[in-house]
Amino acid sequence: MNAWIFDLDNTLYRADSNLFSQIDERMTRYIAHHLAVSAEEAWQLQQTYYREYGSTLSGLMLLNGVDPESFLAYVHDIDLSAIAPDAALIAAMERLPGRRFVFTNGCRHHAVRVLDRLGLAESVSEIWDIRTVDYTPKPQTEAYHRVVAAGAFDPKSAAMFEDMARNLMPAYALGMTTVWINNGSLWSHQGPEYPLVARRHIHHEIDDLSEFLHAIRL
Repeated sequence: MNAWIFDLDNTLYRADSNLFSQIDERMTRYIAHHLAVSAEEAWQLQQTYYREYGSTLSGLMLLNGVDPESFLAYVHDIDLSAIAPDAALIAAMERLPGRRFVFTNGCRHHAVRVLDRLGLAESVSEIWDIRTVDYTPKPQTEAYHRVVAAGAFDPKSAAMFEDMARNLMPAYALGMTTVWINNGSLWSHQGPEYPLVARRHIHHEIDDLSEFLHAIRL
């Protein structure tokens, strides 16, 4: 492998840090305010858009004309004090040959803040955020073709790490080695209504990223 692709939220940090619950709550608030609906209606819209369009933002842009920059800035304005540098994970990342990337449906600013907090900023060659893929989120196939072109790597020499199994299906189709981080979080079991992921789409199922990376025979 010479390209290592990591999702950000609930992948590079533990799901039980509950950072994504903050993002989830802020999305609900944003929708309630901007669409003038109740919190319950906002939450239902949030879930529906997420399932049907791959991300809440995609649905809001398509159906409600929401400005993506306003949305991204608001929902990612969260407290990161629950995460800190993990020496074992930093060492595990540094031992990987080739280049390491972050591929997120979130925004670059959020990714930079998280990587800085985790001590991984120097370990990552490039960040591909929702803008990189022209607001076409995972697991839409076009997003994966865009990042392969951006990174100029052979998918068959790449590994992708995700907490959402469905997001690994297009990576598998491109020939990547797929690693599912089964962290038991609510969000890892949600996603667009794409064909259900099968065991054959998952090469490795893990529950500890650092431990797995240290165990890889390079």
